[in-house]
Amino acid sequence: MDFKDQLKQLADRIDKLKESLQTEEATKNALIMPFLQAMGYDVFNPLEVMPEFTCDIGTKKGEKIDYAIFKDGAPVVLIECKHWKQPLTLHDNQLLRYYHVSPAKFGILTNGINYRFYTDLETPNKMDETPFLEVDLSDMKGNQIEELKKFCKAYFDVENIMTSASELKYTNELRSILMREFASPSSELVKLWAKQVYDGTITAKVLEQFTTLVRKSIANYVNDAIAERLQTALKSAEPEVQTETVISVPEVSESKIETTAEELEAFYIVKSILRSAIPAERITYRDAQNYFTIILDDSNRKLVCRLYLNSPTNKMIAFIGDDKKEIRYKIASIDEIYGQAEQIIGAAQRYT
Repeated sequence: MDFKDQLKQLADRIDKLKESLQTEEATKNALIMPFLQAMGYDVFNPLEVMPEFTCDIGTKKGEKIDYAIFKDGAPVVLIECKHWKQPLTLHDNQLLRYYHVSPAKFGILTNGINYRFYTDLETPNKMDETPFLEVDLSDMKGNQIEELKKFCKAYFDVENIMTSASELKYTNELRSILMREFASPSSELVKLWAKQVYDGTITAKVLEQFTTLVRKSIANYVNDAIAERLQTALKSAEPEVQTETVISVPEVSESKIETTAEELEAFYIVKSILRSAIPAERITYRDAQNYFTIILDDSNRKLVCRLYLNSPTNKMIAFIGDDKKEIRYKIASIDEIYGQAEQIIGAAQRYT
């Protein structure tokens, strides 16, 4: 069984077992130890994986960390574990304190589902407070599998991982900046781009005008890129239809709603599908706590489709049938929205 298949088995294991795991120790035994085994380590060999590894800190003697992975007789990775329901935070965390007194180059903070990988890119021998890699085993991405593979026993190489860590750190930070700028262009970005096409003085009024133009230009570029992707993508197989029909879920207070990057990307996919049939300015969305709705003319009465993307393992796209009931189709990822192009266009054309 290859590494990818082992990780898929772990994801299934998490889904089946997590609700029965009442303690941190149970989380270690049921989720974290199998993960270390999938990485190729012998969890029953203390020369390879040392449980309750002792790290003396100043006058504090006998302080322990949950696991240490050893290579050539020295610890190379420290692992701090939490219960699967516990949030992962470095505030006053043992991992942060132990790192600087250990020769280990990497630290992992995990609750058996989420794994955060740390090193010392900013200051030597002082662990960064921001992970260079964060992986959710219940929602794995292809590139994350390749990065995880570098921590496997058979491939473990400090220099190789450090090179990747540096690239990942800055790539993630730049991606966050891009997402912020795409959602709400800063005045600095607007001025920079405006000067490329406008010879006059950038007054407050000009800045306001170009802010709108920049936002529209970004949206159009994203739409075109997704449309091109749609044209070159192979038709997806028809996804499995859930047999149950459900009644619409009531709206909730907007204070509890957070529109995610995945939901916005899904919106642009649907918008690109509809561009050949519906004017782009008619296509809008509304977000709710439990679902994300794509509509026409900013009207809830003109619903195109509804997306359920909050669960990493149970994503769905839904349409309203002739009987006014919602029919949901399971999708593995938002890429499978392309396979629903015909239904999306059909749903929208009811309002033309």
